[in-house]
Amino acid sequence: MIVDLRKINKTYVHGKLEVPVLFDIDLTVDAGEYVSIMGPSGSGKSTLMNIIGCLDEPTSGTYILNGTDVSGLSDAKLSALRNRTIGFVFQNFNLLPRESALENVALPMLYAGVHKRERMRRAKEALEKVGLGDRIHFKPTQLSGGQKQRVAIARAMILQPALLLADEPTGALDTASGEQVMSLFEALNEQGVTIVMITHEPSIAARAKRQMMIRDGRFVTPDML
Repeated sequence: MIVDLRKINKTYVHGKLEVPVLFDIDLTVDAGEYVSIMGPSGSGKSTLMNIIGCLDEPTSGTYILNGTDVSGLSDAKLSALRNRTIGFVFQNFNLLPRESALENVALPMLYAGVHKRERMRRAKEALEKVGLGDRIHFKPTQLSGGQKQRVAIARAMILQPALLLADEPTGALDTASGEQVMSLFEALNEQGVTIVMITHEPSIAARAKRQMMIRDGRFVTPDML
């Protein structure tokens, strides 16, 4: 099991004001699954994604990530666990604008201590796998939205993480580019990659093998939406 959330609650505190966002969330994701979590704006899906990605902490509940209980881990240990276990794909790509596609993909390996020649070799291979072997020296400003997202996916997968988290991965793309990205996700999942995807688009959510729906901080069944 890669993700095991048990009775997760999240409340944000702003001065004397408490804003509850998530209520008793239970979620398990096994290795090799492809799960989508869909919900409207303000439903709590982004907060849930941040907790799954170890970018935020729950107010209460237990989170076991790939066999490790993340509660109580130091910032350094949590960061190390996140970096070796999770690959992230964001709506807005989060690429370094002054670096080439090759250098963007190679970046996680720099932090992992991989030698430069090996970083470049593996980054080039990763870009070829996402159909961008002829764009390795292009900077983000020279790439289309779909190409940027494929660079981001190559970067997310470069350290072979146990889990790929995708937050609205087609939200900034046109229909054709979105289709390319979704086809790439499906190919990765067929290769055994575990994927959890957040989206507000029913047609995108339906591409996953298991669909979850969240509303007002709780998982619901379709008839409750």
